[in-house]
Parts: sequence; C-alpha cells; structure tokens
Amino acid sequence: MPVSLFAAAQAEKKRRPTITSVEAAPFSVPLHSEAKVALGVAVTADNVLIRLRTTDGTIGYGEVSAYSPVMSETQASDLALARPLGSLLLGRDPFELPRLLDAMTRTSPRSAGIIAAFEMALWDLCGKIAGQPVYRLLGAAKESFETDCTVFLGSPEEMARLAVGLAGEGFPAVKIKLGEAPALDIDRVRAIREAVGPKVRLWCDANQGWSVSDALVALRGIGPYGLEFCEQPVQAWDWNGLHRVRADSPIPIMADEAVHSPHDAIEGLRHDAFDMINIKLMKAGGILPAVRIAHIAAAANVPCMVGCMAETRLALTAAAHVVMSQAIIRWADLDAYHEMTVDPCSGGMKVERGVVTLPDTPGLGVEMDPAIVKKLKAVA
Repeated sequence: MPVSLFAAAQAEKKRRPTITSVEAAPFSVPLHSEAKVALGVAVTADNVLIRLRTTDGTIGYGEVSAYSPVMSETQASDLALARPLGSLLLGRDPFELPRLLDAMTRTSPRSAGIIAAFEMALWDLCGKIAGQPVYRLLGAAKESFETDCTVFLGSPEEMARLAVGLAGEGFPAVKIKLGEAPALDIDRVRAIREAVGPKVRLWCDANQGWSVSDALVALRGIGPYGLEFCEQPVQAWDWNGLHRVRADSPIPIMADEAVHSPHDAIEGLRHDAFDMINIKLMKAGGILPAVRIAHIAAAANVPCMVGCMAETRLALTAAAHVVMSQAIIRWADLDAYHEMTVDPCSGGMKVERGVVTLPDTPGLGVEMDPAIVKKLKAVA
C-alpha cells in the first residue's frame, strides 16, 4: 500500500469512536405474582444493567436477566464477571463486535447471559454511530410481528381464568406452562381450551419437567386441543429422549433449554430431535450468536421462535431486533414485561394487542430509568 494511503487509513482509524468507560449496576423488578414453572418459582427479576460509553459520547445499554436453572448464572456472579469482561472492551472500536464477542466467550465460556448484555450494548453503540436501528444493520425482514403471553403453573381453573384475560387483551396466542403430572397437565390444557374457545392459538412449555414416557402420555392427552407446539418436554441433555418424543408426539416439538449455542443447534439437527428451535439471547450470548442459530435453522428449513427469561423491555427490545431481521423466526415469546410491576425503560418495542413494533431510532432505541442509571459504577 502506498505510504499516503496507509497514512490516510491510519488517520481514519484514529477518528473512529472507541470505548472509554464500562459501567454496571444490579437492579430488581418485582413481579405481579409468582411465576411458577417446572424448574422453579420466581417473584422478582434480578438483572444487571451495562452501560458503555465511547470517545464521542455515544452510550450503549445492555441487560442480563440471570436465570440460574437454565444459565448457571446469578445476579451476583454476573456482577463479578462485569470487570474482567468489560476490561476487554476498553479502547476498542465497537464495530470489532465479532472479535470482542469471541474474546469474551474465551474468557468466560459458560457465562452467556452477561456476555449477551455486553454484546447488545455494543450493538446499541454500532447502531447509534451508524445512525440506524439494529435490525436494519442485521437486515430488515419484517415491519412488525406478534408475541404471545404466558400463563404460569396453577390450578386448571386459575390458569383458564388468566388465559381468558390474556385473550381479552388481544394476545393472539397463549403459552401454557406444563411439566408436572400428565393428568393434571391435560386438565390444564382442557380447561384453557374450553375457556378461550377455538380461535385463540395455544402453545405449551414443559420446561424439561417430564420423563420420556410421561411426555408421551401428556402430549397424546393434549393432542385433541389444537396446540401448535410443545417446548422442551424432556431434560435438555437428553437428545435421544427428545428424538423419541418427537417421533411419537402428535404435537410438533420445539427445543428450548437444549439449544443454547449454534453448536447445540447443529447437534440437535444431527439427532433429528426437534421441529423448531426457541432462541434466547440470554442462552445464546447475544444478538450475533442468536442470528447464527437462525441461519443454521434456515439452512435446515427449521422454523424458530425468539423467547426470553425475565428481561425488561431493554433486552426484550434487543430480542425484537433479531425477530425483525430473520424470516425464519416465525414466533415470538417476548412477554416478560407483562409480569413486571414497574417498567424501567422508555422507548423500545411497543406491544399493542399482541403486535410488536420497533421505533426507527438508531441503536436499540431504548433509554433506562434515571434511578437505575444513577446506580451505575465503573467496572473497567
């Protein structure tokens, strides 16, 4: 390269914004009621906020919602990791995102949630610097999409009452938490279908709660009630069991806890173990790994859903950008905000009668409650 061109390239590189500060803060949001699933019960969302700042003053936000039964992370462990992970980003160009993601993953390979928080903050920076919403950087495939809302474990009568309420709010689909005794789960589905009628779409999620034999009893029992799919009927590690259930189930099977990473998606395809995949940013390690899973699924013609843990609308909006960018993502379960007593976000995704839209604001398009922002402390 001629000296003049090399000098120009170096000068351009020096003008690019680089990351000058990394901050983190824990925050918790109480839920309206107990969120009981087969894996346990939650009463609060215990999350961590990440804020990155660049030399030109651009700010990027990210969030992790640590659900230890699935992610092996807690709010405390994520805070502890914020310093070593954040130090990897100082002085770096946000557009080095794939390289920075690889560095974080090598540093703490089993900490996908806190890595996702940093990674979505990098995307927020990139979008703001480029002047584009994140989904446009990824490739705009949609202008809107539908999300469901979830009914957590309870008596058949109580779950039916809650499902009627969600249908009345305009949600086009209701997800039913199952995964306990098959007879009780069948009663739950029957009660909900009878209560909401034939037009409301129903999904179910066993959260690994059944054995292979119980799964087949339950799935055959709920088969007549028109469910679109069942998520993760058996243990996440049991690829052979998931394959057996899928082969004999009258309802399509969606892998959830079994698929965290792109490697998991490939392994599940080798086992012919699912009909669909539920992608979550908290499992995958962020937006780019989630898109990589979607690309693998698209190559195999396996449709996907994007789901959530207990994120606020900050991380839910990041997930919505992924949904908007990938045609193979045909369902969304981005309803965690519905259970929260407080919304600490402004801007971001909007949900009206189950239809999700995103603003054209650069980056993620979300701002955080100043009360939470005040708690931020430098970690790198």
